[in-house]
Amino acid sequence: MQKLLFLSLVFYTSLFASVDYTKTNNCNLCHGGLEHIRDEKSGMAKAIANKAKEAGYPNNSCIICHGGNPETQEKEAAHKGTIAYFKTHEGPKEYYPAPASTWINQNTCGMCHKEQVQAQMNSLMMSEQGKIHGTLYSFGGLEGYLHNQGNYDTKNPSDPHQRLGTEVYKKYMQKLEKLNPQVYPSAMHEIPKAPTADEATKNPKLAAYTYLRNQCLRCHTGSKGRQKRGDYRGIGCASCHIPYSNNGFYEGNDATIKKSEAGHLLVHEIQSSRNAKVDVHGMSYSGVPTKTCSTCHNRGKRIGVSYEGLMETAYSPTYDENGTMQPKLHTKHYIHLKSDIHKQKGMLCQDCHTTRDLHGDGFLSGATLAPVEIECQDCHGTTKKYPWELPLGYSDEFATKPAKGKARGVSPTIAEYLKKGTTYPAEDGYLITARGNAYKNVVKKGNDVIVHLASGKDIKLKPLKELKAQNKISQKGLVAMDKISAHNDNMECYTCHDTWVPQCYGCHVKIDYSKGQKSVDWLASAHDHDLHGTTAAMRKTLKEHLIDGKVTETRSYLRWENPPLVQNGEGRISPAMPGCQVVITVIGKDGKAVLKNHVFMMKDYKHPNSKKKLPGIVMASVHSHTVQKEARACESCHTNPAAMGYGIEGGKVYGDVGADWAVGLKTASGNMIPNKYTLQKNKIENFHTDWSKILDENGTVLQTVDNHWNLAGALSKTQRDKLDRRGVCFSCHVSIPQGNLAVSAMTHIAEMADVKIDKKEHGAILNKILNLAAWVQIVAGIIIGIVLMFAFYKLFIEKKHKNRRHQGWK
Repeated sequence: MQKLLFLSLVFYTSLFASVDYTKTNNCNLCHGGLEHIRDEKSGMAKAIANKAKEAGYPNNSCIICHGGNPETQEKEAAHKGTIAYFKTHEGPKEYYPAPASTWINQNTCGMCHKEQVQAQMNSLMMSEQGKIHGTLYSFGGLEGYLHNQGNYDTKNPSDPHQRLGTEVYKKYMQKLEKLNPQVYPSAMHEIPKAPTADEATKNPKLAAYTYLRNQCLRCHTGSKGRQKRGDYRGIGCASCHIPYSNNGFYEGNDATIKKSEAGHLLVHEIQSSRNAKVDVHGMSYSGVPTKTCSTCHNRGKRIGVSYEGLMETAYSPTYDENGTMQPKLHTKHYIHLKSDIHKQKGMLCQDCHTTRDLHGDGFLSGATLAPVEIECQDCHGTTKKYPWELPLGYSDEFATKPAKGKARGVSPTIAEYLKKGTTYPAEDGYLITARGNAYKNVVKKGNDVIVHLASGKDIKLKPLKELKAQNKISQKGLVAMDKISAHNDNMECYTCHDTWVPQCYGCHVKIDYSKGQKSVDWLASAHDHDLHGTTAAMRKTLKEHLIDGKVTETRSYLRWENPPLVQNGEGRISPAMPGCQVVITVIGKDGKAVLKNHVFMMKDYKHPNSKKKLPGIVMASVHSHTVQKEARACESCHTNPAAMGYGIEGGKVYGDVGADWAVGLKTASGNMIPNKYTLQKNKIENFHTDWSKILDENGTVLQTVDNHWNLAGALSKTQRDKLDRRGVCFSCHVSIPQGNLAVSAMTHIAEMADVKIDKKEHGAILNKILNLAAWVQIVAGIIIGIVLMFAFYKLFIEKKHKNRRHQGWK
């Protein structure tokens, strides 16, 4: 028996030794049904195949991304190390189960896409500086007005010319850095570790780091994030470029991937630009679906889910055929409002947002407004100018006056590194962003704009100036955009066209350090990455990264209609939403509250010489990505106190949140009768008004408006005076029907003639009154002018005659 086993071993050893592994692909022995990452005829697949040939393994492209040992048929041995070629050349240095991982993708994706990979580490999607600063501000301003804390230590390149973009763009960004240096830091350091229960009990401000590490920082691209329905995604480049379904199940043909286990990619294929086709279930698509973006963009400003028409609700409508309530998505329930018009037209996020918006330009930026280089007018222009006739910086001024200067024109070409992806003919030239870079998918053709969508569709867009020339803009639209030039010069387009904005008022956060409660430190788990590029979560070792404290969140109320208006960091009027309206409760180690419903009072960092303090709850300017062709009605802003910042219904309905509220058996005078009762609602410390009220009628600011940008703030008195048209009806009707003789007579005649005054007739009457009044004043002015001229002439003649008589006497 032993002799037989020995002979068998010798036979199989000699058999394997005779196999030429450079001519086979052992990966397929297990993964034979796996989908090709790209079509074999694509440029990308050919480039990978050429690299495999160069490395000496022309029949095994897998190793170019995944590394590993291709010269074995043993699983454990195959999933270790790399080939000798990669030890001296660029490529995988180990086996990489997730080759797009941020922590090793410079050896994989970076072989071809160096620019994007080098830029990723300083991108906002990786650093998350904006949400970190917002949270630290609400917890007592733990980094002041600076934006120096992030997910890890990093700094800008020493050479400013390393910034990705044109020379014009680089100069533009240097100007922005000088205007708002606090938002464009030169370096960033990792936020402190989460406190222990003892430390948080002694200094409850430190609970901010528990909150951040457990809740806010799971979305950065250095991790795969929370594994819940709607949140499944990849890591690094795969966060966007590999498809994951809401439910996280694999639906491809690799037998080694469990199809009943959530957390896997949908199929092993890249989703990217138009030429990258993903084939699944007989369907073919291209581009990155919006649902991929909303795996992260469902909290904070919620632009991902809002773009799709999803609005959070505290309820769970509707029921399915089994009577089960709506399932949670991103751990929330939703109602369906109107999705953005661009979504309805088939546009994906990447069709507007440029590579610098998404991958970054290699330099740090501390808030979402900082890296985004696009404006609506880049494609739509204005009613007076085509996009190519506008100056650079239009609608992106970071000043309170509209940009002026020579026309930006168009670009004959795009950046060289962007030509590796799908490219399109220049036609009459590529349109240019507000900051000076060429769009790679938007071109000028005559007076039309052609937008090439990643999905394969081409949209012919007529700019506003062309629509006006063709009489295709409604009368209301012309009034708003053409006749009132201040709207274009001082407001964002989406101020009117974002017809709803998710408004989550009052974010009540409890961090409980009692009873030994623990939670996951998502940031630490991402930092725990090995030489294979896998994080603790991917290795299923999250228990090694538990921190003291458990976080619970709730809110006061939700709204979507009539958002307030503020001035944003660009100096333009925009909609606003609650940013971090955080009310903090910290339960100490002993189970007692060391902070209870607390709002920190903050220095006015934008006005350092001011002694005034503001509540550390924040209203944030926002483009909610809920654009509709039909804009908000004029009255929704000009007669609405909420739009002016005075709060819903002027803030007069909401009770004093800064007072305890007891409900029970009371006397008529309000005294509680029983001795044993429970407070219905505990008071909030340092806040006494409606959450939606930004300032009062006297202009006193009641909460912080945007904690990032110097120019951002509540509407000024001048802006509110221009906006406020409340009481206009009263101006006329105070004299109707019994005003002066003329008004009384007209009213009586109208009643006698039985004139029906509906909306249309009312509008016509006002128009007649306006025109009549204008002509009366003009004619009256002319008559008065003539009379004055005649009087002056008469005086002049009389004086002349008088002088002559006087000379005659002499």
